[in-house]
Amino acid sequence: MPRLEIAADGFRLDDRPLRIISGGLHYFRVHPEQWADRLHKARLLGLNTVETYVPWNLHAPRPGEFRLDGGLDLPRFLDLAAAEGLHVLLRPGPYICAEWEGGGLPSWLLAEDGIELRSRDPRFLGAVDDYLADLLPPLKPYLSTSGGPIIAVQLENEYGAYGDDAGYLADLAELLHTHGVDVPLFTCDQPSDLARGGLDGVLHTANFGSRVDAGLAELRRQQPTGPLMCSEFWIGWFDRWGAVHITRSPADAAADLDRLLAAGASVNIYMLHGGTNFGFTNGANDKGTYRPTVTSYDYDALLDEAGDPTPKYEAFREVIAKYAPVPDEPLPAPAAKLVPTDIELDSCASLLDQAHLFGRAVIADRPLTMEQLGQSFGFVLYETVLPAAGPAVLRIDEVRDRAQVFVDGQPVGVLERENHEHALAFTAPRHGAHLAVLVENQGRVNYGTAIHDRKGLLGRVTVNGEALADWTSRPLPLDSLDALAFTPAAPVVGPAFHLGTFTVDRPADGYLALPGWTKGLVWVNGFPLGRYWSRGPQTTLYVPAPVLRPGRNEITVLELHASATSTVELRDRPGLGPRDE
Repeated sequence: MPRLEIAADGFRLDDRPLRIISGGLHYFRVHPEQWADRLHKARLLGLNTVETYVPWNLHAPRPGEFRLDGGLDLPRFLDLAAAEGLHVLLRPGPYICAEWEGGGLPSWLLAEDGIELRSRDPRFLGAVDDYLADLLPPLKPYLSTSGGPIIAVQLENEYGAYGDDAGYLADLAELLHTHGVDVPLFTCDQPSDLARGGLDGVLHTANFGSRVDAGLAELRRQQPTGPLMCSEFWIGWFDRWGAVHITRSPADAAADLDRLLAAGASVNIYMLHGGTNFGFTNGANDKGTYRPTVTSYDYDALLDEAGDPTPKYEAFREVIAKYAPVPDEPLPAPAAKLVPTDIELDSCASLLDQAHLFGRAVIADRPLTMEQLGQSFGFVLYETVLPAAGPAVLRIDEVRDRAQVFVDGQPVGVLERENHEHALAFTAPRHGAHLAVLVENQGRVNYGTAIHDRKGLLGRVTVNGEALADWTSRPLPLDSLDALAFTPAAPVVGPAFHLGTFTVDRPADGYLALPGWTKGLVWVNGFPLGRYWSRGPQTTLYVPAPVLRPGRNEITVLELHASATSTVELRDRPGLGPRDE
């Protein structure tokens, strides 16, 4: 069976030279009915390989559970890649970064006090062992040594930016081999981190988006012989809420790709197709200030969020054709789009009034974290009573990540981790007034030591300096909205679900815009499109054609604050920032 060989002068497969020309495509960011389309467009670009991460947190949502179904059917994705004649670079983690919630590490690890992630902590390595024991045996037939498309497997991910424990990397390599990986392993790091992130006997690769000559020179300095490869050639970037939409010109990115290929290097283009952080799956960064990532992972990639070729796709295809065969077929055409229409949301349901439908309240003398509640995504509703009437100052040690505060059902303010806010002043109307704090997990940090990112209210919660006790903590994962009872729309105080219907003759891709709405989440036919926020830059949510059906469709919007309208808009083009409006 063919095995990728790492020779002094490059890669060889089945005793023939191979230059890897790959593109990033994360199956978990794409609706599974669209996988085949995206992989076909990878082949038409001239790629011979695709790369994907594997999100441990989705495949193992709880300890002892493992999923390989639906949108997580990785074997099916690999079958489709093989059908297109594409090799696969598999990046199973355990940590993936990827601007993904928690860097792909499952939140239930953080239920362990003091656990050290990405380390030789036996609790962490034991969980990794269990994960790989579930993931890898079903993938054994997909290794190239068994006739499948996977030619190499990544060992961890940019570890040099986090630590320098070669023993930890050696432990991971042993686990991968123990569970059946017999194709080459590789590490990837930014050029300045190559020495810390590597392991003897494992191929080093580098990640960069510019300064190609310098990046390859540093890789060659650290690895005097063997293939040169850029495992993440960054051709765009991700966006965060409240910032600007980031783009990179096709000409600039294509020129750097030309430099890479002219140097004889292999490449993985990050991203071929970025896709979407559906639901609650976006990550965040925290380098002193918490910054959550937006729902769209368009990344200014070669294929846009709907999978349509961009000018960058055509520019890259022309460069690749100078160095490798490109199929003699026309450029893929954009997919059909929905006809723009307005949708009236004419029913509503209060979140606070129906919170009991989503989770059982747990009573304790202090607020419990999401992880202590066995919860990964969504919100927690904390409730207690205030000891006295009159002026009050609520102080919370740590808000993770955004807390809306209500007294007797009335909103009195918001505390945001992003703004380093810990205290809120209000007036309690009476002794024993009801205090409710709705906390949103806006995405666990996916990079750096801040990945130890527990959610909810952390530490002490006081009013006028006195600790509050007798709390209930209610998990609100919002993984199903089926039990909600809607009534005809009427003014609602506080967070509320808004429901409406619309019809389509033939399902097609579209974009949902919410002008006049403030912040929240959207579902279409029960499928979670993701978060919206009026602060931008993203102003639409991608609606994949497969989530729609001919005829009647339902849309549900959870608005956390207030809306100036009861209407949302289906559009035929995205709004990712000012350049797209």
